[in-house]
Amino acid sequence: MNKLQDEVLSRRTFAIISHPDAGKTTLTEQLLLFGGAIRDAGTVKGKKTGKFATSDWMEIEKQRGISVTSSVMAFDYDGYRVNILDTPGHQDFSEDTYRTLMAVDSAVMIIDSAKGIEAQTIKLFKVCRMRGIPIFTFINKLDRQGREPLEILEELEEVLEIDSYPMNWPIGMGKEFLGIYDRHYNRIEQFRVEEEERFLPLDENGELIGDKELKSSGLYQQALEDVQLLNEAGNDFSNEKIANGTLTPVFFGSALTNFGVQTFLETYLQFAPSPQPRKADVGPVDPVKEEFSGFIFKIQANMNPAHRDRIAFVRICSGKFERGMSVTLSRTGKSIKLSQSTQFLADDRSTVNEAVSGDIIGLYDTGTYQIGDTIVEGKELLQYEKLPQFTPELFMRVTAKNVMKQKHFHKGIHQLVQEGAIQLYKTLRTEDIIIGAVGQLQYEVFEHRMKNEYNVDVIMENIGGKIARWIENEADVKDSMSSSRSLLVKDRHDRLVFLFENDFAMRWFQDKNPEIKMYSLL
Repeated sequence: MNKLQDEVLSRRTFAIISHPDAGKTTLTEQLLLFGGAIRDAGTVKGKKTGKFATSDWMEIEKQRGISVTSSVMAFDYDGYRVNILDTPGHQDFSEDTYRTLMAVDSAVMIIDSAKGIEAQTIKLFKVCRMRGIPIFTFINKLDRQGREPLEILEELEEVLEIDSYPMNWPIGMGKEFLGIYDRHYNRIEQFRVEEEERFLPLDENGELIGDKELKSSGLYQQALEDVQLLNEAGNDFSNEKIANGTLTPVFFGSALTNFGVQTFLETYLQFAPSPQPRKADVGPVDPVKEEFSGFIFKIQANMNPAHRDRIAFVRICSGKFERGMSVTLSRTGKSIKLSQSTQFLADDRSTVNEAVSGDIIGLYDTGTYQIGDTIVEGKELLQYEKLPQFTPELFMRVTAKNVMKQKHFHKGIHQLVQEGAIQLYKTLRTEDIIIGAVGQLQYEVFEHRMKNEYNVDVIMENIGGKIARWIENEADVKDSMSSSRSLLVKDRHDRLVFLFENDFAMRWFQDKNPEIKMYSLL
């Protein structure tokens, strides 16, 4: 038990959240570099150099320079096992990101120093706040001209309604960026200097020791004044408030030039939580409980296009995973032997024989698992809390261009629907296929993947925005209630769903059929 406890305590599992282009994937690359997991950091915009970000493994991500799927990476650093989940920043993929946030113990929020708090960051922050996840903030791109640091802090506190504690403070910015004043380690870290000059110690008054050139800089004097102000009027540091998500430690740096990243990583590892108890229908489950349990938060098809495989991503919540062990799938009560398992460095994989609470492993899936499934060792079955599923807002009727490719077409749709990015509906009599998604970009990814991974060209007919409502009392629904303005379809679980043209059509239907009880997903 002590060995298991020690292993669990060494785990740090976090997601990186931000608005697109704030530098999320670049920061991930630098962290992997420190962990020795990669030898050369690519950036997302690697199209000209042919060097792509490790965490952007899907072909469309490399072409467009964006992350469209959450990727999982693990590395060891300074006695810790770090699991990073790099999430899509684009709002069209927020559902994938929301589910990923259910699988982590803390989050790192990246803010572009020139742009401040952006729309998608606010959305993702709210999910973290809802779950009480500790949040660590990295204010990026200090090597470019940006907004005043005090102004960014003020916006952080006002817009996100969270207290902040700057662990360090920038000395200048852009072309005049000289480094950071480190409040936590009581030192100055200089930008673009020789390694032996990188760290300069401060005295007990927080001022530079010895005769250093930096002392004569007006930017250094300004940073001293700012830090003095923070010491007198800023928030106090509190481990407890960090743990419950009401205080965020703030770090300044530049992911692209790899400045301030190592300091951030080392400080994060000190204060970030190890795996925490997870909510289940039997009450909170202790991560050091001996029996293995975990839940599936993501399913990804074709990570290896040569093998057409499917991987179910499992967050381990208790006990120890051992390859070859038998578990029960709580949803069906069926026993499964976990003989094919893997851990990730983006699309690079290695077979994993053992893993503990906090780790993310991949299980090869032949169609057994669904997103949200719980797997458990032993006789006591439990079910972890449900993962969010969104009600789609955009709908397309989809057919295969070549009727001879129906088999590939149906296989592709079935697998991509299982991943949870798109939702599948069929009309009642003709069984036309309609897919729903939260955002337009998901359709582009769907079309691209159908062609490249399943060799099927698809015809997509936009049927516009719809309001989807599921039915509580299905027995009272008649086929005759279906019309062009309130289309009756079935989802992939054979539940009846009305797709209403607009609010007016939905209200009109409810007035005409008050006995029909309807609900939305989220």
